[in-house]
Amino acid sequence: MDVGDADFCRCGRMPGDRFFAFGKGMKTMVKQIVRDVFFLGQKSEPATKEDLQVGRDLQDTLNANRHRCVGMAANMIGVKKNIIIVNMGVFDLVMFNPVIVSKNGLYETEEGCLSLEGVRKTDRYKEIEVEYIDLNWKKQRIKLKDWPAQIAQHEIDHLSGKII
Repeated sequence: MDVGDADFCRCGRMPGDRFFAFGKGMKTMVKQIVRDVFFLGQKSEPATKEDLQVGRDLQDTLNANRHRCVGMAANMIGVKKNIIIVNMGVFDLVMFNPVIVSKNGLYETEEGCLSLEGVRKTDRYKEIEVEYIDLNWKKQRIKLKDWPAQIAQHEIDHLSGKII
């Protein structure tokens, strides 16, 4: 059920956001994708526990765009916070304040971005290790390689204002 412009969510709504209710207690917030290169080029700020809703909004927005997107950063939905989501194949992983702590195997590739038109060449690492805070606000460390590593690097670049 699309409830349109009704203000059911206290998280920052933007024109074009879609709010859906699926029954008692089940709500999703699909956020509009930001395409403003000036905004995307700005560095994001550290996330706090109060930003957990942004992680849920990223989950909802990625799910709604799954046919054309495999990861997102919070600035792509208008929030300048260090939060990303990465499709890991069988599940999506939300990371708060992710930091690449090791990397190995530099290669050149081409990538697209939901916020931009076309594809661009960029350098990525085949294997990375990332420290982050999870949705339970616990510190984690994960080793990624190949496609999930590439997605994470792309989204982490967004957090520093780097656009491919």
